Amino acid sequence: MAYSDPTYVIFDGDEDAWAYRFMKGWNASENVSFEFANAHDLDNMTSRAQDEDYVKRNLRNRMNGSSQVLVLIGENEKPFSLRALGNGIGP
Repeated sequence: MAYSDPTYVIFDGDEDAWAYRFMKGWNASENVSFEFANAHDLDNMTSRAQDEDYVKRNLRNRMNGSSQVLVLIGENEKPFSLRALGNGIGP
């Protein structure tokens, strides 16, 4: 049974996109017991993605529509506080 509550995945697109692609591959594989509903698959960014306000609004909507957030932290990430994520999630 697929997990239906969306998960918002945060990662460094320049350094850690490989890990995100691995997760998507595991999710698609019948041989790996790993399932998640990817909040990034709920809608597509359009050519308007060059507009910073559009991107921020779209990502905020994805995050607000997610039940949980998964943060992929790579080798080059600086220590951070969960407060750095803001308060965009939750009631």
